[in-house]
Parts: sequence; C-alpha cells; structure tokens
Amino acid sequence: MEAMREPAAEWAAAQPDMAGLRVALFSGNYNYTRDGANQALNRLVSYLLAHGAAVRVYSPTTATPAFEPAGDLVSVPSLPIPGRGEYRLALGLPRRLREDIRAFAPTVIHLSAPDLLGLQARNFGRALGIPVVSSIHTRFETYLAYYGLGWLQARAERYLAGFYGGCDALLPPNAQMGQLVTEQAPGAQVRVWPRGVDREQFSPRRRSAAWRSAAGLGPDEVAVLFLGRVVQEKGLVVLAETFARLQGKVRPVIVGDGPARGWLESHLPGAIFTGFLTRTALAEAVASTDLIFNPSLTETFGNATLEAMAAGLPVIAPRAPSTDNLIRHGREGLVVETPDAASYVDAILRLAEDPELRGQMGRAACETSRRFDWDACCARVVAAYREFGGWPAAAAPGANVGT
Repeated sequence: MEAMREPAAEWAAAQPDMAGLRVALFSGNYNYTRDGANQALNRLVSYLLAHGAAVRVYSPTTATPAFEPAGDLVSVPSLPIPGRGEYRLALGLPRRLREDIRAFAPTVIHLSAPDLLGLQARNFGRALGIPVVSSIHTRFETYLAYYGLGWLQARAERYLAGFYGGCDALLPPNAQMGQLVTEQAPGAQVRVWPRGVDREQFSPRRRSAAWRSAAGLGPDEVAVLFLGRVVQEKGLVVLAETFARLQGKVRPVIVGDGPARGWLESHLPGAIFTGFLTRTALAEAVASTDLIFNPSLTETFGNATLEAMAAGLPVIAPRAPSTDNLIRHGREGLVVETPDAASYVDAILRLAEDPELRGQMGRAACETSRRFDWDACCARVVAAYREFGGWPAAAAPGANVGT
C-alpha cells in the first residue's frame, strides 16, 4: 500500500546529526502518570536531543510527576478527568502558549493524542504552514464501552477520522494499526513507528528464585503475569473470570497499579499484587514469573507484552493489532481467537502444564524481542519528519536519499 510504505532503511539507520530539526511535541500526559505512551515519547525526545535536535514539549503537568521528563516541558492548562482523576484533560492552546510556540519556531508539529490540545495544535500548525504528524498510541474509541459509553463510539470514530485526516502523516506502531487508521481516515499517509524495548533491563537473566520466594511463590508454582495499568479497558473483567476458573492451578501476579486495583483485588483474593514497580525491581518481577496473560483489546502496540517477551516469557493474548505484530501463534505464545474466559483457561493450562513448551516459546519470544531496538525505531520518526517537510532540506544530511 502506497500510503504505508516505509522510509529508507539505510537513511533511518544512519542516525545523522539532527541540527536544524525543531520539534514541538504535544501530549495529554507526558510525565505525570507513567504509561506506555509517555515512555515511548520520552524515549523519542531523548533520542532527538542526543542527536542535536531541539524539542519543546507541551503537556498538562502536576506537582507530583511520576518521573523526570526528557527535554523542555511547558505546562498546559488542564483539569482532572471526571472518574479518572489520575489523568488530566488539556484545556486547549491559549494565546500565551501560541506565542511560546511561535518563539520556539518549530519545523514540525508532533501530536500524540487526539484531544482538544492536539486539535488546536494541529490547526495552529496548519495556520503557520508547519508540517503536522500524529503518532497513535491508544485506541481511544474502544475505551468507551468499558465505561458504559459504547453508544458514543460511532461519534468518536467520526471525530478521529476528521482529526487524523487533517494531519500530514500518521505514525501508528505497526502495520495492523496502520490498516485500521486508513479505514477510518482514507487517504491518510501512514509511516510505521514501532516501539522498542530495553533489553538490558528486561532479560531472562533477571529471573530470581529469591524474588519468587519473597513473593510467596512455591518453587513449582506457575506464576501468570499481568503487567500494566490496572484499569478496566485492559480487559480486567475477563482476566478476573479467567483466574477465578484457574484457582489452585496457577498463581496470578499483578504488576502495576491503577484505579481498578481495589476491584481486582476483591475478585482475586489469592493473587500477588506488587503495586507499581520500576527499574530493577520491575525487571526482576517480570522475569521471575512464567508466562504473561494480556487480555487487552484496546492497545495499539503492547509495550508490556514486548517487555515480558524480552524477559523470556511466552504470551497468552487475544487476536488484536497489538498481538498480531508481536507474536505468532504456537511460536512466541498462544493467540486466542475467541477472547472469553473459557478460551483463555484452555490456553493458559496448555502452557502451565507443559514446562518444555513454555520454555521453548519463552526462548522464541526473547529472540523476537531483539527486532525492536529503540534507536532504530526512533530513527523512523525522524525519517518521517524529513519526508513530510519537517526537517529543512538544507539542514538534513542525506537529503538525496529516496523514501
């Protein structure tokens, strides 16, 4: 498909000096709550800065950020989202921020959420004649059904079609999401931005018998991992039902936190809940389990799944764009065609009862994770900036390289 062709691999791999590239990045959550989307954005900004680009980030902020941001962060007016107070809703782009953007003089506008801030930044970029690209991190329209708002999905899809259709290029994390986007916004120019994984942090070498013992896991107990934000749109209802049917056969290990943690704890009284972990503690917990169960249908890539794969875990997941890109059924794990508890139980038991198969798939998953290098992935974004005019030709080395 022409709209989804890749940038020149040889140019993306070159990682040239990016002096002259000036990126204004807009995010709904750059660092106040840790999630997969802002981890990718901070990685991208760190990469750009390390290669000489200038970056200015516009996002809601709080007095208690989850981590230090990469780059120069400008606070955007915002309010807590009703019912999901850990997230904030940006109130748009007031005059003082428009003047700040003008003074920064970006060569490209990069949007990461189709919210009011993203919409107004897109329109402002259009008015200034600056190329606008949008990366896609979440299937926002699919969240609505989990909160009793499924009747709004068609309206949300129409809004997204208009939002994405007004951008010069879209950066989904895989070709499967690219196909969905082009169905929503026909004619959209799509360039894939895969996500990477830190294979120094996530590795089978991090597995720890001491960690398992301290967590209360028996030496022969099969620990099934759920990794990520504990929110309903991650498929918690089917996850709880699946583990309830497996009671006494496997041990659930929930690594992460979120507003639905209390609900999940009440449904999984025998599970191990570690809460939110980072760095070495996170890597050790992931590698010390035996397989990952990710029932989410709302993700675009599956960062947590990739991290578990790098740690040597086989995957149980539904057929979805995020899993289709990462695992092949019977190789890196088992893909469940009918995403219900009965099907998940069968898949989990197949791996739980066969340690040899579990090890074989875990090794394959770890090997597959090697394809996802952060620098190579971020270089694709820069190639897209250049292709769509976001990096002036006079400043871009290799300007004669075809795309």
